[in-house]
Amino acid sequence: MKLRLSDEDARFRDEMREYFTTQFPEHIRTKVLNRQELSKDDIVESQRALNAEGLAVPNWPVEWGGRDWSQLQRHLWHEEMQLAGVPIPLAFNASMIGPVLAAFASQEMKERFLPKTANLDIWWSQGFSEPDAGSDLASLRTTAVRDGDEYVVNGQKTWTTLGQYGDWIFTLVRTDPNVKKQAGISMLLIDMTSPGLTVRPIQLIDGGHEVNEVFFEDVRVPAENLVGEENKGWNYAKFLLGNERVGVAPVGTTKRWLADAKKVAGDRLNDPVLATRVAELENELLALELTALRVVAHSAEGKPHPASSVLKLRGTELQQAVTELYVDLAGPWSLASGAGDGSETPGWARVSTPQYLNFRKASIYGGSNEVQRQIISGTILGL
Repeated sequence: MKLRLSDEDARFRDEMREYFTTQFPEHIRTKVLNRQELSKDDIVESQRALNAEGLAVPNWPVEWGGRDWSQLQRHLWHEEMQLAGVPIPLAFNASMIGPVLAAFASQEMKERFLPKTANLDIWWSQGFSEPDAGSDLASLRTTAVRDGDEYVVNGQKTWTTLGQYGDWIFTLVRTDPNVKKQAGISMLLIDMTSPGLTVRPIQLIDGGHEVNEVFFEDVRVPAENLVGEENKGWNYAKFLLGNERVGVAPVGTTKRWLADAKKVAGDRLNDPVLATRVAELENELLALELTALRVVAHSAEGKPHPASSVLKLRGTELQQAVTELYVDLAGPWSLASGAGDGSETPGWARVSTPQYLNFRKASIYGGSNEVQRQIISGTILGL
């Protein structure tokens, strides 16, 4: 099968490529292309630059900054960003709480939060997972008890990514303990400067501080911060998680990493074992890219095609395979992750091991790969 973009879509792709490679802030792209960690200021500047061009939240309704693009155009926008080294808009804002508020919040709440969410004037954190409620999210224990015009929240959330930067946190809480567990959950928006709310860092195996624990001790939240209806939060959570899992197989980024790895390898590609390994990864990425286009072509009304689970499963495996390739190419240099700027160790080698370790998470978040295999077996293979 030979796939070819229409003239209109090819022009759209070229427009995206032109902006991302020539007009987007170059110092941020340089950091991404060198596989350096972005600061909070970098991420905020990046999203505001995209928002100023109407490119931050194209999946939202047009009245709130979205674009009336086709599924294929959204896919091309996403891929061209990755290939150019442009950071994807902050997922907590653009892909998670933003679409939920646009779909289920009151008009007043939309006006209060959506413009600031698109422009990253508010940095959102996600308060879903708990120490005993990760894969089984409906078992969450954080409670919210109504007290007049407020809710009093007590409990704990964990694995809160970039929570150290958060201004607000969209939080699943149990508001009715006497019904089926999915039926007694609500969603609250909580100011992270509220008295009784504490954020504590979790240090990861790569040495970084990316995730956190969040504790709620008698945190008082105005009842007007309830999203939608009380005890309907599970429906909003499922809607949010469906959006979260879109784009979890970043083909463009992985292609760019692999292309850079070939440059790093240089003459070592004359080794038939290494050359075969790289060729196999390139073939797998091509197959994944074609699958992504097929999924886009057959997704109806914004609902993900069942094959999107294949994208998540294989896409994260290939991310991990490419980061492992970098460690092998670095050899003894891969032990120099703590080296400073004065080190003779190349920058790509210094980050190879931390990034390899960090991307072990890719097969867990957004629905673990074990869960994706269950979905594939049931919805695609009919087992």
